[in-house]
Amino acid sequence: MLVQQILDSKPSQEIVTIPSSATVTEAASELSARHIGALVVSDDGETVVGMFSERDIVRELGKRGVGCMSDCVRDLMTTDITTCTRADSADAVLRKMTKRRARHLPVVEDGRLVGLISIGDVVFANLSEMKMEKEALEGMIKGF
Repeated sequence: MLVQQILDSKPSQEIVTIPSSATVTEAASELSARHIGALVVSDDGETVVGMFSERDIVRELGKRGVGCMSDCVRDLMTTDITTCTRADSADAVLRKMTKRRARHLPVVEDGRLVGLISIGDVVFANLSEMKMEKEALEGMIKGF
């Protein structure tokens, strides 16, 4: 299965971004309101400059307490970003995510943000593919 197929199967194609100048409080509000775990940091909505997740907030809260909530996202975001393309396989993406301990990967082509996939999206896609293969094999065995 390819990343494009995973993107096509998602109920929403919306990519939630936040500018690097936003505060941690604004980012936390956005994460909470949308029931998501990460935001793509982009100042123009197309170029990925970082990722900002619940982990970033918790890590800094643990170090400094609530004082970090007025910091800018750019000060706490993850900047060493692993990305993928629509043509990447789900297996390759899962390996990248596991190696980097990343839960979200921006999908980028020609330097432009075109999607976002989560580890949950990839696992769900893999399970769906395995289910279809199982049903096809059962059908062949039973003669359907």
